[in-house]
Amino acid sequence: MNDGNDQATQTAASSDVATAKAKAQAKEDQHVKNMSTITVTGFSRSIETSIDVKRYADTVVDVVTAADIGGLPDVSISDALTRLPGISAERINGEASAINIRGMSGGFVETTLNGREQGATSGSRVIQFDQYPSEMISQATVYKSPKASLIEGGVAGTVAMETANPLENSKQYSAVFNLRGSYNDRGNETDGANPRGYRASASFQGKFLNNTLGLGLGVAQMYQPHVADQFNGLAYNGSKDVDGDGVNDYTSEGFEMQQNGGSARRNGYMAVAVWEPSDSFTLKADGFYSHFDATNFGRGFRVKTLSNGIITNPHLQPDGQVTGGTVTSDPSNPYYTIQTTNDDDSTVTSVLSGGLNATWRTGSWTIAGDVGMSRAKSDMTNAVSWTLPFNGLGTDSPTVANDLSATYQLKNLNIPDVSFNRDLTDRNQMALAKVGVYPYIYEDTTKAAKLDVQYDLFNNSVISAIQAGARYSERRYEADRAIWEYGNDFGQYANGQVPLALNDGNSHTACFKGNLSGFPCFLSVNSLAVLEENGITPTPTRQWANDWTQIQSATVSENVLAAYVMADVDTMIGDHNLTGNFGVRMVRSSQYSEGLQNIGDGSAPPLTDGLGVVSTNYLMVRRGKKYTDYLPSLNLNYHFDDANQLRFAAAKVMSRPPLNKLMAGGGSWIDGNKYNMWGNTSPFLDPFYAKAYDLSFEHYMDDNGGAIAAALFYKKIDSFIEDRTIDPFDFAGAGIQVPINPTTGAPYENGQYQTAVNNDKGGYVRGIELDYSKVFKSLPGAWSGLGFTGSFAYSQSKVTETSTLGGTPVQIGLPGLSPRVINGTLFYGHKGFDTRLSARYRDRFVSNQMSEDSQTVYYAPETVVDYQASYAFQSGNLKGLSLLFQVSNLTDQPTRTYFGSEDLTGTLQWFGRQYYVGFTYAL
Repeated sequence: MNDGNDQATQTAASSDVATAKAKAQAKEDQHVKNMSTITVTGFSRSIETSIDVKRYADTVVDVVTAADIGGLPDVSISDALTRLPGISAERINGEASAINIRGMSGGFVETTLNGREQGATSGSRVIQFDQYPSEMISQATVYKSPKASLIEGGVAGTVAMETANPLENSKQYSAVFNLRGSYNDRGNETDGANPRGYRASASFQGKFLNNTLGLGLGVAQMYQPHVADQFNGLAYNGSKDVDGDGVNDYTSEGFEMQQNGGSARRNGYMAVAVWEPSDSFTLKADGFYSHFDATNFGRGFRVKTLSNGIITNPHLQPDGQVTGGTVTSDPSNPYYTIQTTNDDDSTVTSVLSGGLNATWRTGSWTIAGDVGMSRAKSDMTNAVSWTLPFNGLGTDSPTVANDLSATYQLKNLNIPDVSFNRDLTDRNQMALAKVGVYPYIYEDTTKAAKLDVQYDLFNNSVISAIQAGARYSERRYEADRAIWEYGNDFGQYANGQVPLALNDGNSHTACFKGNLSGFPCFLSVNSLAVLEENGITPTPTRQWANDWTQIQSATVSENVLAAYVMADVDTMIGDHNLTGNFGVRMVRSSQYSEGLQNIGDGSAPPLTDGLGVVSTNYLMVRRGKKYTDYLPSLNLNYHFDDANQLRFAAAKVMSRPPLNKLMAGGGSWIDGNKYNMWGNTSPFLDPFYAKAYDLSFEHYMDDNGGAIAAALFYKKIDSFIEDRTIDPFDFAGAGIQVPINPTTGAPYENGQYQTAVNNDKGGYVRGIELDYSKVFKSLPGAWSGLGFTGSFAYSQSKVTETSTLGGTPVQIGLPGLSPRVINGTLFYGHKGFDTRLSARYRDRFVSNQMSEDSQTVYYAPETVVDYQASYAFQSGNLKGLSLLFQVSNLTDQPTRTYFGSEDLTGTLQWFGRQYYVGFTYAL
């Protein structure tokens, strides 16, 4: 809002406007002051600052600020964001990573850092917030209603992260040092795991040249081991008549029991320079870099392909799913086995983001220009190995054992009973049967430039300012897949390969502890050592023999030109102030992908794979589309008085398809005279479009120490993206080349196309949010440091899709939507002592889970509780020193999933409690 109304004394109404503007400006000035001192004033100050930002925002927003974000046990800002109304997170290795907003998953969330769109390390568009150290983010604003000046892309919302501006720091020079050690109380249960870790950070802010130059530097390092005891049920994708009634029953692919462990090392760096030689000009350069190096291992058992074994004493569910029984080897079918698994994954990801921003202010004009880039890279290698029992090991012709038996009984969301008929830790009978190495490499780079202009209309009684701007961006996504394999899952060997022997140097016996202590012991195998002893070096390559490595290696390019015009509203209706904005954003998009299409007729130019094999069956294609969208938006805020206001927002919004679903090309097969393609991607996909409406009432308490808000929201979504088989499909009509049938000399007929499409179902997401925050300043004495903040959100949607992972086809809900999300934080601060207890509850929801393959499951409800306490010395030689103690996952909340019904157990995982002890020292 603006001050300086030239006609402020002419009428009572205009006087009220000027008064409201002056109050707003004073609040904004106080907000800057609060932000500069927030790191030393505790959690209650962060609550007050967040309330201020929300109160005077021109859209529907929620905010977390420095003390909330930087106050551990938050590993990343996703932990802090989950304390906002309607926001929840999906845990990866026990840590919050991707977030959901109002029941919509991370693919519907736009994310910026210092106003610049961020690349994703996920291989899609989903931002993994654990890439961003909490120590380096000063504020994160969640825009739940858009405005025309915001970068498009957030159907669910936009998360705008900011780093600090050193010129706004209250001190001339300041430095903060942070060190704390961590301990996981389940670390000793996992063979080879390390329960101890640490976090360290240092930052500096200074003002120079008569406060015209500000410099800020920051570095943060984290080493955090993680563990998880895990039982993992696999999808019901088999069928067999197990009870002799002539009707096939549903059988699971199998199940796994594993000890999981690993570690993550993250280094983050931030630098910012701000030059403000006068009130009319500001030049800012900033950069952010985060490098994440993670290793994960899984050791245990996998019982595989139950439908290929002989099932006796089956336990059947009413819909025919087998949830227990004894499964033994069938001599006529070798594709049932009990394996010991040794999975080793490594992931190296990085995010580089930065740019240059200049702002000119002269009279009524404000002109801002920005150039920047963001590059996200991910290099993930999935290495798997399986050990099987053999007969005749050490002879010239060993054969895989065919007398295996497993007896099991699922127990809903509790640990099942599992036993085997033989000892699978005997190295005289066990040998390494299969090793596979599968790299996944992604790079996502965005370069953008934008120009924004604002003209303030001081004398206008309705419109206070006009804004306009344009942004051009180029985004390039590259995916690279490869494969290397030795052996066979079931011990069926070819090409002279043989099972590889185990010894004391490359393997040892390990046993389950803790929750899984009743399961059998297993062999922990160092697969790379076994290969090295046999002179074998894994060399993953793209190859025609596994042409999915070629088909799924592709590039996607997006060029976007956006322009907007927006008017800021500041007027009176009767005796009450109305503020807000309205405008429209035009977006012209060009999306193209280059990839390989298998045409299979030998007519393509010769291409060579990583093994030196030449093929003329694959055609390099470039396909895509252009489209233009107009996105109107309206935000109005009606001020009943200084304490009460009603907001209304309406907009058309869009989110572009996942980058990995836009890839061109595809595999193929010939069926008679029909040409068929597979791939489940399409460069012709349209974005997700929705019409969004928000209505909220906000009450701010007199002492500025509390607020109550209630919000209704409704999103009408035009369509969703789904995988679909179209048969027949008009390939030529879509610009897809069909090969020539050498027998007829004419193109093959149209067959089926397994692709991704925008369905015509659409649907809605709607709900309510209730938010309450209060610092109880009116309480006597030391009790005045007590406070509470909490929220309740309820969402619902009629959007469903069909899942057969539980055997019987069932309708499952919108991925990411939890009907109820509740969070609360009870906090207290007095004379340097600061403590808080936070709990966040999330109702059940649907999401993808990576097991042997990606599978869509229901996640059971969960409540995650964190606690922290600190003491800051107030005087003497120790002034500036704070001692800290924190616990993440205080109740050791497990992750539990299931396939439609809780009887069909998916994953059961326990991650342990994470303890932190350390200090912060501020100068």
